[in-house]
Amino acid sequence: MDSTERPDHVLVVDDDPGIRGLLESALRFAGYEVAVAADIPQALEQVRTSLPDIIVLDVMLPGGTGFDLLTMLRSKSIGVPVLFLTARDAVEDRVRGLQLGGDDYVVKPFSVVEIGARIEALLRRLRGTAAPAGTALSFHGLSLDPERHEVRRDGLRIELSPTEFKLLRLLITRPGQVFSKAQILESVWQYDFGGDSVVVERFISNLRRKIDEGHQPLIQTVRGVGYTLRR
Repeated sequence: MDSTERPDHVLVVDDDPGIRGLLESALRFAGYEVAVAADIPQALEQVRTSLPDIIVLDVMLPGGTGFDLLTMLRSKSIGVPVLFLTARDAVEDRVRGLQLGGDDYVVKPFSVVEIGARIEALLRRLRGTAAPAGTALSFHGLSLDPERHEVRRDGLRIELSPTEFKLLRLLITRPGQVFSKAQILESVWQYDFGGDSVVVERFISNLRRKIDEGHQPLIQTVRGVGYTLRR
């Protein structure tokens, strides 16, 4: 975090007061501005009052779920990165969260060091797409404009999250090159998390749904190797 700029604002949403207190103290100590919420209404009010730079969101909340909150945010075109907190054995929760537009997840029990590392990686990714440099890129009817943070397919605009945008930019910058899951993790997420490939697979699936549905597929899987943009 650049000490000359305002602190990044993190919203922690969890109904467990112990977890809220732990994360609030640790993140404030790390230099973040922190707000907390125990349920969906409180979280929505916090977002309305002061839009955070990132949300740390528990899946299980009273009167709803973190998925419900994420759906509400994305329906309002609020693209704030979301880091889910999930149970260690709830693989389906992780997949669903990524399907709905979440950006990453940490399994419980977690360490505050890992939470901090994931937040920093997400914020680096966000800063890397918020004001990117470079000229527009195109490939067979698909265009990506880094300056405007805009993607179009055959002239129609496609809404992508910052993470989806960065993944697509990686692929469209080098069409035909096959990227392994490890290379994608390193380039887009800036860290390797133990060979867990579900995040890459889910974001590739999201991009295909948004970009290729109803068109000739451009995002290709090279079995046993990785992914590429190819006609």
